[in-house]
Amino acid sequence: MQFRAKTKGTFRELNAYQKAFELSMIIFKITKEFPKEEQYDLVSQIKRSSRAVCANIGEGYRKRQYEKYFVSRLADADMENTETQVWLDFSFHCDYIDEKMYDELILQSEEVGRIVSYMINNAEKFMPLNKK
Repeated sequence: MQFRAKTKGTFRELNAYQKAFELSMIIFKITKEFPKEEQYDLVSQIKRSSRAVCANIGEGYRKRQYEKYFVSRLADADMENTETQVWLDFSFHCDYIDEKMYDELILQSEEVGRIVSYMINNAEKFMPLNKK
């Protein structure tokens, strides 16, 4: 699945957002096959945390003229990304996903984490022109 940003100059163009969105959509699709008894526990948690990564990136980018706020939201995105990895661990160890899928999803999540960390450590590069 390839994410396509429909609008220019928005958070949707950020690599971190696009990769996090793709991961979230894969999680959404695979969790449809999880057992019904997990719908209000594991499934709701993993979908919520993976979507929260995207939401925090978007919210932070919207207010990026305030560097501390931007970095704080990115830190929240990183935290939610880590939580998603925990739920992937449970999904794998409960035999809801196979090892190949687990490895792919963890790799994607780790890539999101690296990009978000880069953004945190280089926040000034994402500031609006009048704030640099």
